[in-house]
Amino acid sequence: MFALILRRILWAVPTLFIISIVSFVIIQLPPGDYLTSLIAAMEEAGERVTAEDIAALRARYNLDDPMFVQYLKWIGGFFRGDMGMSFEWNQPVTELIGERIFLTMLISLLTLLFTWVMAIAIGIYSAARQYSFGDYFFTFCGFIGLATPNFLLALIFMYVGYEWFGVISGGIFSEQYQDADWSWGRAWDLAKHIWIPVVIVGTSGTASLIRVMRGNLLDELRKQYVVTARAKGLRYWKLLIKYPVRVAINPLVSTVGWLLPSIVSGEIIVSVVLGLPTTGPLLLQALLNQDMFLAGGMIMMLSLLTVMGTLLSDLLLLWLDPRIRYEGGNK
Repeated sequence: MFALILRRILWAVPTLFIISIVSFVIIQLPPGDYLTSLIAAMEEAGERVTAEDIAALRARYNLDDPMFVQYLKWIGGFFRGDMGMSFEWNQPVTELIGERIFLTMLISLLTLLFTWVMAIAIGIYSAARQYSFGDYFFTFCGFIGLATPNFLLALIFMYVGYEWFGVISGGIFSEQYQDADWSWGRAWDLAKHIWIPVVIVGTSGTASLIRVMRGNLLDELRKQYVVTARAKGLRYWKLLIKYPVRVAINPLVSTVGWLLPSIVSGEIIVSVVLGLPTTGPLLLQALLNQDMFLAGGMIMMLSLLTVMGTLLSDLLLLWLDPRIRYEGGNK
């Protein structure tokens, strides 16, 4: 087990290094740069931009340096905990991400918990009660969840939250708690608002995982060991939870590696619609404005989540299914 963890951590270093190169190059591939957008905005505002001003701005943002020099300066700062300066915000990238990472991770973890609890519970019920009214009902709801865009659900929940519960769904805090220090009142206000983005972002993932869980569990229930155990008188639900569910849940566990970053990146449109102060809108704006250090720092954060999630998936699979071995020679 320790050898597996150590090997994965060692492999993560070159993986993240390659991702940093690819992402940095791709961000700079579109024509122009941040300065192009800035000059256009200044001219639209009626400001006259001279050649001297442009040269000064390019020197300020080090845009005259070759791409590899810019990359080396950027990646070298990671070893000092410095992700560079955001062009648009004129703030360190670490500060910008740090201001939003808590709410982003809180929404992501709650969404992951909501998705797994709902998908596993409904998938088990649908497989155990195949072709029942409940199975058809959850299947119908699952298809609705898959077919409905998240931004449309966000608009619906904004209306429902206001009309039925008296909660203004825009933003994550009420107006009086927007810039307040943390207190029990602010935490309770957060709890009253946070369920809306959690349900919205988790709906589409829940719908697809229900189908996976149901299909895998139905395959396990038809296998000989289940038929034999039932013939010997083992109680149905005890048998179901102890053996078939542990095997059927493997594909869900193996998706943690891409589920964590997809939740963070998948809430971008929902955050824009609801006005949430998370990292999603920040990443979108950075990509649109070619704010390369901010966009690169966000992409590296998502890549790190992918690597960590993949390792977590492997460890959970080892715990759930003893038949799985990762050491060489044990097949």
